[in-house]
Amino acid sequence: MKQLGEIRVRPYGVTDADRLRAMSGRLSPASLYTRFLSGMPRVPDAYVRSLARLDHWDHDALAALHGDALVGVAEYVRDSGRPERAELAVLIADPWQRHGLARLLVGLLTGLARRRGITGFDAEVSLENRPALAALHTGWPDAPTIDLAGGLARFRLPLPVEQTARR
Repeated sequence: MKQLGEIRVRPYGVTDADRLRAMSGRLSPASLYTRFLSGMPRVPDAYVRSLARLDHWDHDALAALHGDALVGVAEYVRDSGRPERAELAVLIADPWQRHGLARLLVGLLTGLARRRGITGFDAEVSLENRPALAALHTGWPDAPTIDLAGGLARFRLPLPVEQTARR
């Protein structure tokens, strides 16, 4: 079993584009399809370019690295019409799926988003992506599925209230 202790998480940076392209070799066609909602042989160049333009406020991402290899990315993009909400997306290399990496990244990203005034995430998930659907239902058991159309489930996910230490 893969150990999360072997993973280093940091902000996604401008030098990560080549690592993201190389991550394509660790993604199955099914993983690419369920993340980008279309059949493609690799991580789309438009996605690589969008992450190169992060402002780390309205659009932010965290990178998970195993050694020098990128094995996961979690990002949010703030909704300009509803600045308290942001779209959440996660991409995990196949060998690291189902080991808690997405949960780790989303948890860390949630803390960043909350400090920036975001109170909830929106997520669109392919109905074929059963592991992601299960993870959302585990992390947000009371979050309703808003819409089921075109093979997609749309979720409104409130950010958990930050717990403060008691003295």
